[in-house]
Amino acid sequence: MVRGITSVRPSNRPITPAPETVEPEPFEPHTSMVDNAVYRHGKRVLSPSTPAETIAALNRSPGSLAWIGLYRPSADELVEMENDFDLHPLAIEDAVGAHQRPKLERYGEVFFVVLRAAQYVDEREEVEFGELHLFVGPNFVISVRHSESPDLSVVRRRMENDPDLLSLGPIAVLYAIMDAVVDQYAPVVAGLETDIDQIETQVFEGDPAVSRRIYELSQEVLDFQRATLPLTGMLEALRSQFDQVEGTLELKRAFRDVADHVSVVNDRVDGYRQTLREILTVNATLVAQRQNEDMKKLAETSNHQNDEVKKISAWAAIFFAPTVVTGIYGMNFDNMPELHFAWGYPAAIGLMVALSVGLYVMFKKRGWL
Repeated sequence: MVRGITSVRPSNRPITPAPETVEPEPFEPHTSMVDNAVYRHGKRVLSPSTPAETIAALNRSPGSLAWIGLYRPSADELVEMENDFDLHPLAIEDAVGAHQRPKLERYGEVFFVVLRAAQYVDEREEVEFGELHLFVGPNFVISVRHSESPDLSVVRRRMENDPDLLSLGPIAVLYAIMDAVVDQYAPVVAGLETDIDQIETQVFEGDPAVSRRIYELSQEVLDFQRATLPLTGMLEALRSQFDQVEGTLELKRAFRDVADHVSVVNDRVDGYRQTLREILTVNATLVAQRQNEDMKKLAETSNHQNDEVKKISAWAAIFFAPTVVTGIYGMNFDNMPELHFAWGYPAAIGLMVALSVGLYVMFKKRGWL
């Protein structure tokens, strides 16, 4: 069973025990505390209004479990948690700064866990990521959310409806939260698969915008893989902790089930990355083929235009020769001996015909006509 933490400092403020069915305190705008509960034997026995009351309750009732839920807390609030629960300053610094990759670190008896939740948004066909930090001590869990997802109230209700699981202590709460985060990956995987199918159709339809979509989806898949890939090592490290604790068979099985789901997700996401690389290669090949076809058509059009220009030039030259002859003999100068030549007209006609026929034969041999 979970032992009570000895490093927390008791508070002199009085607390009033509440019945086991006490509902969570309503969310107050001026505080980041969403819910604060003390459990004993898997049932809620107290809903403290401050962390100090929580510490006092834990010290008065060894074997109890506290679960404090925070949403986007300020640095001052987290520093207060550091002092009250003897949390490590480096872990507090990470929780304040956020933007951490998934990881599992141990500071004495306290585990610091960072998880990346994911949610597929159908309207934008995008994957949104949320960040969740967990401080898991011997008799407490502090959850720090920096985004709307995941909704830990659902996890809390699930645990409260399963006292046997909740009675296993803080590690059971950690399992439930990790299980909820991993379960949310399934719709994301399905959404990414649908996007890839649509992209394949766009590629073969020749959609010019598909290259950008391939790049953006590749980035989303990469970000998703960064969120899921570290979980394998984290779950293995958690499972190794149970080898030193008796009575944790069910938790071992539970974490093994989560690890199996993570393994499936990682395999599919890795397959998506390879598929997108192949699609990008195919798209580049198809674009190159279309460009070659366009260049070929352009060359054919250019050649056809050249042929037409040649024909026009050839006929212009043929008709230009008779024009030169008629132009010369149309000048009507007095001193032109050919004007009084008896055979001048037939000779001029013959010259024009000869020039035209000669030019036609020459252009025909050269393929201009």
